[in-house]
Amino acid sequence: MNKKKEYIMDLITKTRELGALLQQDERYLKLMEAQKKNEADSELNELISKIQLVQMSFQHEASKEDRDEQKLAEYDKEFGQLYAQVMENENMKAYEAARAEIDSLMTYLTGILGMCLQGADPETCEPPQEGCNGNCEGCSGCN
Repeated sequence: MNKKKEYIMDLITKTRELGALLQQDERYLKLMEAQKKNEADSELNELISKIQLVQMSFQHEASKEDRDEQKLAEYDKEFGQLYAQVMENENMKAYEAARAEIDSLMTYLTGILGMCLQGADPETCEPPQEGCNGNCEGCSGCN
């Protein structure tokens, strides 16, 4: 195998190792547990099914040449009410919180990778805090 292929295989191997480490992280485990609870929550799943039906009805009506704007408004209102109920569900709240933690971790990790691709020292680089673009002009400073 030539050196380029070996190098690519090393990158793939390290990526898979990182994936395995991520699957051991408490944030990942919390997300998977929350997902299982969502899947087992019949009330939540019924609400999600209703949302999907409302979406299909909305899309069907919206695709008509002689669409009824009042019907569309009713579907939109119903969607909003169902969505609010879904988001108030305790299992969904736990899932969203766990997902936000994983998203934050992934943003941090991809930030490190991005900095490395720009030549930063992989051992010491720190991505900017969330919401920071690295350009401090006009900024009141980091927290």
